Amino acid sequence: MSTKQHYDEDFKRTLVELYHNGKTQASLIKEYGVSQTALSRWVKQYSTVETDDGEVLTAKQVKELQKRMAQLEEENQILKKAIAIFTPHSSND
Repeated sequence: MSTKQHYDEDFKRTLVELYHNGKTQASLIKEYGVSQTALSRWVKQYSTVETDDGEVLTAKQVKELQKRMAQLEEENQILKKAIAIFTPHSSND
């Protein structure tokens, strides 16, 4: 029977910050007793990207923005098709 440990957001972010400040994953795993899989996932999830205008986004936020952008692009294509269907075409064209 495995017992899955649950860690709060602050703990995860703190470990990711320590990693980015020079601690190795191996030392963090040993010191805090977390799994390699969990730590790697947190590093991917909580690492940040800074945009040109100085806004800082987490990888999770970037993924959410990509998902939203894909959704909006799909809606845009549907609207373009609807416009083409419902726009009357002149026989003089």
